[in-house]
Amino acid sequence: MEEFQRIILVHYHEIGLKGRNRSVFEKRLQKNLEALLGAYPIVTIHRISGRILVFLREGTSLEAANACTDAILGIPGVARVSCGFKCEQDMEAMGRAACIALAEAEPFASFKVAARRNHTTFPIDSMQMNRDVGAVLCEAFPAKKVQMKGQDITVGVEVVEGSTYVYARSERGIGGLPVGSSGTVVSLLSSGIDSPVALWRMARRGAVCVGVHFSGRPQTSDASEFLVDDIARVLERTGCIGRVYVVPFGDYQREISVSAPPALRVILYRRLMFRVAEEIARRERAGALVTGESLGQVASQTLDNIRATDASVAMPVLRPLIGSDKLEIIDQAQALGTFEISSMDAPDCCTLFMPRNPETHAKLEDVEAAEAAFPLEAWVTELADAAEPRDYRCPAYRPPKKRPA
Repeated sequence: MEEFQRIILVHYHEIGLKGRNRSVFEKRLQKNLEALLGAYPIVTIHRISGRILVFLREGTSLEAANACTDAILGIPGVARVSCGFKCEQDMEAMGRAACIALAEAEPFASFKVAARRNHTTFPIDSMQMNRDVGAVLCEAFPAKKVQMKGQDITVGVEVVEGSTYVYARSERGIGGLPVGSSGTVVSLLSSGIDSPVALWRMARRGAVCVGVHFSGRPQTSDASEFLVDDIARVLERTGCIGRVYVVPFGDYQREISVSAPPALRVILYRRLMFRVAEEIARRERAGALVTGESLGQVASQTLDNIRATDASVAMPVLRPLIGSDKLEIIDQAQALGTFEISSMDAPDCCTLFMPRNPETHAKLEDVEAAEAAFPLEAWVTELADAAEPRDYRCPAYRPPKKRPA
């Protein structure tokens, strides 16, 4: 039988600055953790002083505890995750727990102890705990070096609410705010590299994200739709996406390409996409649109073209990648786990009926004049009604009520 129960301490940073609203953010993070960690050997999850505490089942292996820790690291709102043990408020027990935790952290060459007590009812102060636990560890690990700066491992000892939590493995999470604490956004989601990263950045700021994918179907194959589904499966592991709407857009692009000036096609495509996304956002009770645009990266992303596109909608358009270069975006896509999927070749609406020389400095009056030939209001309703929803695991997402027939 194990002497100590395995636990995982979930630390947060930005949530701790929320003042009177802090408990709302804490409860949202707790609910997200409970929903997303159902596959792991967890007994219960509850809040303690400045932390969220995850209790693991008796007999949980180190490998299973580490797997659960890894899953928590990617959940928005989590600043740090520490995997260790719960023990009594007793120095001898703390020393034994610290020895076990440090042994599981091999390989390492140097360590230090960082103790803290949240309640002064425990008579031994933090400095004395550091010395006492450190002495036990020095005796148990004579070949290891105590090092106050630049150490390989920090052994944490936290006395909180009648118990002590001891850990050695502690890793930085992605931070931010828990999904569900900042409203809902609708994100234009292609099968490319940029837009999944943009969506993820908004989820990291606490937004519930709903994707809209414009497929070139029936003018192209539906290959991009499968890639977007694979991307959404990656994002849902950490609760970052609630739903994706697939909009069959190809026939409408063809209509535009037949009548519109070739140089303005891209702007007209995007203005129609924005209008459809805005209509879907209204139905989803969302507060903003999100795109993966980066300033100057392609023809549609110049300041003039961005201005001409934004003028088609009343809703705010957020661009979390606007100041990022491609290498930065690729690095984040690789860390997120979507890069390999996005690197697969698939025809989609972005490459359909593209002009040889797209306009890079569109004038709004020219765009609106070209648009006047099309029944845009009818098209927006048709496309929004034809959008095919697919739901994903996001604890904070609540689908809209079905519209009456």
